[in-house]
Amino acid sequence: MSLRIACVAAALPCAIALTLPAAAAGSALGDHGSVDRIVVVGTQPDIETARREAASIPGGVELVDLEAFRDRSVSSLADVLRYVPGVWATSDSGSDAMFFSSRGSNLDATDYDMNGIKLLEDGLPVTTADGNNHNRVVDPLNAHHVTFARGANALEHGASTLGGAANFVLLTARHADPLALSVDAGSFGQARARVTAAKVADSGLDGLVTLEHRRWDGYRDHSAQRRTGVYGNLGWQLSENVATRFYGAWIDNDQELPGALSRAEIAADRDRASAAAVRGDYRLDVATWRFANRTSWQIDGSRSLDFGFSFEEQSLFHPIVDRIFVDFDGPGPAEPVEVFSLLVDTDQRNAAAMLRYRHHVGAHELTLGANYVKTGLEGGHYRNLGGRHNGLTTRIDNDATLLEAFVTDHWALGDRFTLVLAAQLASAGRDVRNLDAATGALRHLAGDYESFNPRLGLLYDIGEDATLYANVSRLFEPPTNYELEDNVAGGDATLAAMKGTVVEIGTRGTLEPGIAGSWSWDLSLYWARIENEILSIDDPAAPGTSLSTNVDDTVHAGLEAVVRGRVPLGSAPDRFLEPLLSLTINRFRFEGDPHYGDNTLPAAPEYALRGEILYRGARGFYAGPTFELVGDRWADFANGYRIDGHALAGLRGGWSGERWSFWLEVRNLFDERWIASHDVRDIAAADAAILYPGEPRSVYAGLRRRWD
Repeated sequence: MSLRIACVAAALPCAIALTLPAAAAGSALGDHGSVDRIVVVGTQPDIETARREAASIPGGVELVDLEAFRDRSVSSLADVLRYVPGVWATSDSGSDAMFFSSRGSNLDATDYDMNGIKLLEDGLPVTTADGNNHNRVVDPLNAHHVTFARGANALEHGASTLGGAANFVLLTARHADPLALSVDAGSFGQARARVTAAKVADSGLDGLVTLEHRRWDGYRDHSAQRRTGVYGNLGWQLSENVATRFYGAWIDNDQELPGALSRAEIAADRDRASAAAVRGDYRLDVATWRFANRTSWQIDGSRSLDFGFSFEEQSLFHPIVDRIFVDFDGPGPAEPVEVFSLLVDTDQRNAAAMLRYRHHVGAHELTLGANYVKTGLEGGHYRNLGGRHNGLTTRIDNDATLLEAFVTDHWALGDRFTLVLAAQLASAGRDVRNLDAATGALRHLAGDYESFNPRLGLLYDIGEDATLYANVSRLFEPPTNYELEDNVAGGDATLAAMKGTVVEIGTRGTLEPGIAGSWSWDLSLYWARIENEILSIDDPAAPGTSLSTNVDDTVHAGLEAVVRGRVPLGSAPDRFLEPLLSLTINRFRFEGDPHYGDNTLPAAPEYALRGEILYRGARGFYAGPTFELVGDRWADFANGYRIDGHALAGLRGGWSGERWSFWLEVRNLFDERWIASHDVRDIAAADAAILYPGEPRSVYAGLRRRWD
């Protein structure tokens, strides 16, 4: 495609071209399907505007107000995604290391690359061009809100992934207190402090800076984390219709990895680390800096243009496989020989650009957009000797590009119907060069992937605040560079991109306050047939690595629902019960596979029911139980190793005043033994060390102070 070729040829200058965060100046559907123009110049939309924008998507989407998470324990991104239906997110040790999946994405042995979900900050990708999130995820406490568009609904962000996209709209001075300090501490050495200073000047300038430090010893041995971050942004209102904002971030994150255990090891001591993780000093140490800009121009009352760029560099130090020895002559005289170990030491660069042009013409709300990402990765794979370099084995030089050009039209058909027409052109390039340090042999994998992805959606207002929605959409996701490197075919063979079609219906809405209180809901049913899904199994010849292949046909289907309420208690105007319930039912399976038949795909539970019921009383007091019911799941493609479901209960409460707030949270109140995440195998033996035990009973507390 000519646009992609031009971008690749221009390289960094093209990446510093035009961009827009998805949550910037835009539009949303008003009542009865009419189109209301919402103009936001120079800053992100407020939460109510973001809700209306989310409601204009004819599919499953969840908006999370992150202000609600500043008064509770947030140890990782998994805590923020806890109540997003359709998403299975869990930390395997309580640190930033986590597993996540949306609508059945990433259900294989390469879950470490966390592909299938695109992460964005103010519409600019954090996820790499090849679709992996291996090196970094977003710090949710640095954001104002997040919109998670599941599956093909990510097209509203221009994204093409199986799982969808999560756009984190960052906190600015226009949404923050002039000065805020928060500290929290708790079980297993948890201690964190954050301070944020913000200023809005009469000159049109506004700025915010946050400093954060977190320390965590971990509930398992060898799972400590130390993270320091500095985040800031500066906005400048250039004129009445033009504004720009600059962003900067620096993050230094060092964390130990405790490794996986067998059932017998967990029964003996669930807090232990695996022997290999200790010997090999498994770690994930990442240093990151990021710079970005976005500019908004309100051309006139019906047209707007938004553009910007981002650039990020990351340094990764990652001992991950201990030395594996083979005694080739058995009990003979020769000593066992090291056949494999792995320490990854690489530097990564991500350049991204985005553009949105919006035009309101009569009953049509048109958006034309483009996203471009270019990623380069250089460094090496080394033998691992106790977490130290022990000789270079492979020199790595990888590149990836991604161009997504799209158009959407929200066409109001009368008072109640809105037709949503959309199409996307996705074009991706992969280039993997692995140079064997011993022989000088070059393994070169290269591929280009292109797809046209149409979408047809419909919104129907069935009442003042209730909507039915439906869509038929095309799914598309090319392989990551990790998957290409681990192709079971070996040599220079590549993999096909994953493609499919999804049909989705649902409803969302609110019931205004009445005798039974006020309620809101969002319910989605979807069914997707996927061709060439890329799945990976653990390589038995080199544990810790994987082999990837395309599977002919799989089916991903499910139900996603979230319900929230606010129920008054008696005649008192300031006492309420606030129930929250999130339900996910998954049906992910092979379809007539010659080897696996109709087996269920591993890693995702059959169902997940999560929620809380809070009492909110006078003067800012709140308290109530939390709960989690999770069904069984498989750990292998052969469906021979079943991981039992679990039921957890907790408590949380606190007090929030004008300047001070305090919170307390108890997790896993009854100290249940449960499995947070696990590795995936083709056929998992009963004694396989593939399990990551979940958090025991723990208590956390926090204090926040705000100044005007």
